[in-house]
Amino acid sequence: MTKSRHEARERRHRRVRKTVSGTAARPRLAVFRSNRYIYAQVIDDIDGSTVVAASSQEKSLRKKSLSKEIAAEVGSLVAKRAKGAGINSVVFDRGGFPYHGRVKALAEAAREGGLEF
Repeated sequence: MTKSRHEARERRHRRVRKTVSGTAARPRLAVFRSNRYIYAQVIDDIDGSTVVAASSQEKSLRKKSLSKEIAAEVGSLVAKRAKGAGINSVVFDRGGFPYHGRVKALAEAAREGGLEF
């Protein structure tokens, strides 16, 4: 039985989420990439709440088409907001997506912004 790309990604994400969990001390940096936008959230899984978030849908980034540069801007934006909320260290959740291209650009920009993972 053939699976769609979406179902395969969800399967990979469930497999990773069995081991990756965010706490208040070290929340989870979750990334979701669609064909048109990219989203990043810093999530406390114990409390079940999103601490900070950033996406390419924000006013300053919306006019531009999605690229690695825009993904990097989202990464630095989420890092800046997390630092403002007192978060220095996170666990990275790539959401079942391959770690290259836009996901990698977002992660590297978040690291340069001061987040440790």
